[in-house]
Amino acid sequence: MELRSILKALTRSWIIVLACILLGVAAGWGATTLSTPVYQARAQLFVSAQSGGDTLELQQGNSFSLARVQSYASIVTSRQVTQHVVSSLDLDTKPDELAGRITAEAPIGTVLVNITVSDTERRRAANIANAVAYRFSDVVERLESFDHASRDGVATSPVKLSVTQTASVPSVPVSPRPALNLAAGLLAGLLLGAGAAILRENLDTTLKTVDAVAALTGLSVLGSIPFDKESPQQPLAYSATAHSARAEAYRHLRTNLQFARIGDRPRVIVVTSSLPGEGKTSTAANLALSLTQAGTSTCLVEADLRRPCVADTFGLVQEAGLTSVLIGHARIEDVMQTAGELSVLTSGPLPPNPTELLASERMAELLRELAGRYEAVIVDTAPLLPVADTAGLATYAHGAILVVRAGKTPRDRVTAAAEALRTVGVRTLGTVFSMSAIPRCSAYGYGYGNPLAESRTPAPAPPRARTGSALSRRTALLRGGDR
Repeated sequence: MELRSILKALTRSWIIVLACILLGVAAGWGATTLSTPVYQARAQLFVSAQSGGDTLELQQGNSFSLARVQSYASIVTSRQVTQHVVSSLDLDTKPDELAGRITAEAPIGTVLVNITVSDTERRRAANIANAVAYRFSDVVERLESFDHASRDGVATSPVKLSVTQTASVPSVPVSPRPALNLAAGLLAGLLLGAGAAILRENLDTTLKTVDAVAALTGLSVLGSIPFDKESPQQPLAYSATAHSARAEAYRHLRTNLQFARIGDRPRVIVVTSSLPGEGKTSTAANLALSLTQAGTSTCLVEADLRRPCVADTFGLVQEAGLTSVLIGHARIEDVMQTAGELSVLTSGPLPPNPTELLASERMAELLRELAGRYEAVIVDTAPLLPVADTAGLATYAHGAILVVRAGKTPRDRVTAAAEALRTVGVRTLGTVFSMSAIPRCSAYGYGYGNPLAESRTPAPAPPRARTGSALSRRTALLRGGDR
């Protein structure tokens, strides 16, 4: 992934990243709190050769000490040293365990031996370090005396180990180290969060940008409708006085659709989606209102006979509508309702066989009749993939619009929906990217969506429905069970 893609992934999953960072810091703090403090005490010895005052002998003694001092450092943890220290200090540990807490080093080019002892009690650490230093000195001198005596018969040591620095009681523990643990926890949490964000991004098959939709489908994106948390309560964003970002987006959709139809003006347009909950009904309703406000005589047909929502959106009567016309119980003019200047044909009673009803020749005749009466007929249909209703109906339309929800619709579902429209031979005019994020540098910010301006203008009420007396009589008849 490129750096820009990684940064976008971190931004989208900032909650996960933050949670991992807090978890890492908490782990570092917990490790610091639960760990037993460990103290270190250090003693130092100087190795010198026992020789006369002659310069040559001094040089030879110095060379002898340098050659032997590395071997002496290995004796510090031997049982000859640790066994005696355990006994003399009456320690509650074994010699081998004590050896694991002792380290000795002889810096190259020196005749010094540094002894370090770690312990959970500061004073005991200093006592052990001093006891090891003195015992180590005695052991080395005795070993050298035996080795020298084997050649000349005199038990004298050619070297002398002097304690140059006794161990003092340490004041602060060497572990745990709070700052280091917190920094390590912070770094580990950041890496974990970044990894989780990148993994989530790679596993996420939804579409998040307009360019991604266009690249996947090969279709032009007619509009990008920004997400509005108030849309469930106010699905109708468009009106003559509305200047919100969402209302302007529908204006752009209307304009782009008009340009897409140059040379071939489809009158009947199906609005659908691949799955439920992608905003197709809201798109169809607001697009129809937008066309009406632009002076285009428009009819909105509610052809989603599974979960119809248009009637509720406009506050219209649903008991008589499309299905009433299709089964011959009413004429179009009897059940056509109006919302402002927009004509609306609601679903009517829900039938047991919506797929067959929508694919019938009577449906084709109805759409042709509506196309003769109106300049634009917007048809809200059921989702493409769950049911077969739209596939049969779409063949009677002049064009289709596919709604894709930002960050929600999987890529394979969008591809399958676009392919389904191609299979039935429907001309797909383009896609609508719904519930998208508004870019910070969006043009909507230039005079549109101004909260101060909107606060001065009352929110427009939904268009009021006007129904004719024929519709009232037809509705009464249907409710009464006649015909």
